[in-house]
Amino acid sequence: MQRHIKAHQDGNYQEIVPPGTMRFLDFSRLLLPRHQKHTGETDAREYVLDIFGGQAQVTVETGARRQVFDRVGARADVFSGPPAMLYIPPASTYTINATSDGFDAGLFSAPSKAATDAKLLDGSAVSAKQAGRDNWQRTVYSALDENVPAERLLAGETVNPPGNWSSYPPHKHDRKNPPDEAVLEEIYFFRVKPAQGYGFIWTYTAPGDPEGFSTVFVVEDGDTVLLPKGYHPVVAAPGYQLHYTWVLAGEERRYGAWADDPRHAWVKNQ
Repeated sequence: MQRHIKAHQDGNYQEIVPPGTMRFLDFSRLLLPRHQKHTGETDAREYVLDIFGGQAQVTVETGARRQVFDRVGARADVFSGPPAMLYIPPASTYTINATSDGFDAGLFSAPSKAATDAKLLDGSAVSAKQAGRDNWQRTVYSALDENVPAERLLAGETVNPPGNWSSYPPHKHDRKNPPDEAVLEEIYFFRVKPAQGYGFIWTYTAPGDPEGFSTVFVVEDGDTVLLPKGYHPVVAAPGYQLHYTWVLAGEERRYGAWADDPRHAWVKNQ
């Protein structure tokens, strides 16, 4: 079932979506003061680190290979520019050493047997486009896609101007229907500027779904929504920018493998 998880503060490492909550994905948030380190092991999972704000040095050891990424991240917060992400393969040990104050990042993972190196995704490796038009125009950053031979993870960010819609026309990716649609679950992690603002997400299934639902969530700064299935359009309240990191994982790995709600897809051809 879809879930809406409220923000909470519990030390420097927050396990927001524990392993086993979803079929593939989990999610933790890392908040480190300058010079503090966090070390972990990926085991049989692949990770993507999304730097929400601040900067760190990240060391990844995969077998006999050791990679050091200096000065990962540059923006003050998610509203200050495109993301920097780091893909970390399975069977690796990683150390994140905060080199600035206020280091804030998300760690997302999924099961994987990928045999590849860690890769920094920033600058020209991150594509940016203006998707949609009128009051459903938004900025979409795609960072972890076919540029890395990962097994499951896809990741990026979306920024809604005040009052605008995104994930629109409503789309879903919960049915195997090649080449158009694949089974991919998703996590949205929201930020709002100014922070007292809010938005809405409507999660709903296609007519006739035997496990159907239709739920509207109010999303505030720091909230997380789990999307195991169904359509999921988002809107920002007037006066407030709305940002969300989106991470997908599933049975296949194809960005864009989704189906628009046929009742609303006509707006593309307006």
